[in-house]
Amino acid sequence: MPRSLFCLLFVLTLSGCMKSLEDQTKKSEGFIVGKKTQDVGKFDPNADNKISDSKVRVDTPGLSGLQAYGPMVEQLMKGQVKHAVDLFHATNDRYPKDYDEFMEQIIKANQIQLPVLPGGKKYQYDEVNHVLVVVEPTPAAK
Repeated sequence: MPRSLFCLLFVLTLSGCMKSLEDQTKKSEGFIVGKKTQDVGKFDPNADNKISDSKVRVDTPGLSGLQAYGPMVEQLMKGQVKHAVDLFHATNDRYPKDYDEFMEQIIKANQIQLPVLPGGKKYQYDEVNHVLVVVEPTPAAK
């Protein structure tokens, strides 16, 4: 068998084994890629939360793009919200006084649309540190 034909068959075999991006990113409520939200909860430092470190980890060959999607979206959105909070601080010489002002003056006033995160992760606003965090669901909550 010529080498080029072997390579073509190998690629076709692999592509048949790979799930589509849509199949790989489905949650119980459906396909999340492209969906947006303004749902940002209030961070409770006393709750038993696991905060995402937003680091890209690739531990399954062939799924590197999929595994990178969530952390990359987290990093981008944290940066966008940080920029809006910094502008608010520069304009008002203070940070938003509470969660409600953050939602009104940062998220809604800037029309920030956050991508829905995979794996049941949720956005929350940390009032003490004036940052957006991503909280991973506890095993009981999944």
